[in-house]
Amino acid sequence: MNRLKEILNYLTPYFSSDTLTSAALKTISAALIALIVWLIIKLILGTAHKRLQSVDLIRVNTRLFQLVRKTCGYAILLLLGLYVVHLFHFGFLEKPLPALFILLFAGPAREFLVIVLSYFEKKWVDRTATKVDNIIFDLLNKFSGAIIYVVAAVLALDQLGVNVMPFVAGAGVLGVAVGFAAKDTLSNLIAGILLIIDRPFEMGDRIEVWSAPAGSATWGDVIDIGLRATKIKTTDNIVIVIPNNEIMKRDIVNYTLISSDIRVRINIGVSYDTDIDLAKKTILKVASEVNWILKTPEPRVVVRTFGESSVDLQLRVWIGDARKRMATISAVTDRIKCAFDAEGIEIPYPKRDIHIVHSNGKKSQK
Repeated sequence: MNRLKEILNYLTPYFSSDTLTSAALKTISAALIALIVWLIIKLILGTAHKRLQSVDLIRVNTRLFQLVRKTCGYAILLLLGLYVVHLFHFGFLEKPLPALFILLFAGPAREFLVIVLSYFEKKWVDRTATKVDNIIFDLLNKFSGAIIYVVAAVLALDQLGVNVMPFVAGAGVLGVAVGFAAKDTLSNLIAGILLIIDRPFEMGDRIEVWSAPAGSATWGDVIDIGLRATKIKTTDNIVIVIPNNEIMKRDIVNYTLISSDIRVRINIGVSYDTDIDLAKKTILKVASEVNWILKTPEPRVVVRTFGESSVDLQLRVWIGDARKRMATISAVTDRIKCAFDAEGIEIPYPKRDIHIVHSNGKKSQK
């Protein structure tokens, strides 16, 4: 009861006849001006909405201009409210009123962010086969609202004069502790995001696998790109799960990123007594018989070096399917062996001359 009397005594000077009439007229004038400004803004936004229909973001999201109108309406009400508070000297409302509108602005801000994220999700995620994009956008949609409302609450408390630094410091310490506890998980999460940005491979690409078991295939197809790890199925039908953080530390060899066409190099050794031109023609003839070897660019045979017991040649061919690399090497090697046998071309092997020295000083050669 005493509190109510204090409030009435405080307000009595402002509600005397002259003061009240003047304040009321000023309030009505301010309200009319606010209404006119609102109508002008509404007209401008309506015209802009019609003229910006060619912009994909605005054409698809009809609620975007509704949010802008709502935000402008909140801003006008805030200015009008602050004017009335100043006019009537309601000092006790100077801080709570802006704090209230900060919380109100959080709603349109969150809706605007959701619209923008949904737009980019349709533009980006639908173009890729990887599920990491979907997961990240889903997380952003879920946590964006919480982040905005938390920031709005902190700003509102700061406007009310509440010291938020202890809360911010506590949140920072908690964040550091959580970061240390889950550093591996966070590292893989960040690496997954970087994989989306860099895109060194996509679903279905064939890449080298450096962590394959000993004696097994060292390359495979990407079958899943997760938020924490990537799954690769080797040609031995073994699925290898590699943390994204490990992938980002390594050189990534992708056979199908640009095109499925790759060049295959096959090393072939012939003896020094061999007619090199005949050997080259024989090898090229074998390459022409393999139906999946491309005719353009043409297969080539080059002399790489002179080895200890052989002249080292190399067949270079292009194939249209990177997954047939090993099949190409196997098919060409098998046929070259038969073709060399038919042409009398020797595939050399190491030879040694052994000299036996007898005790009487004579030596025999074997």
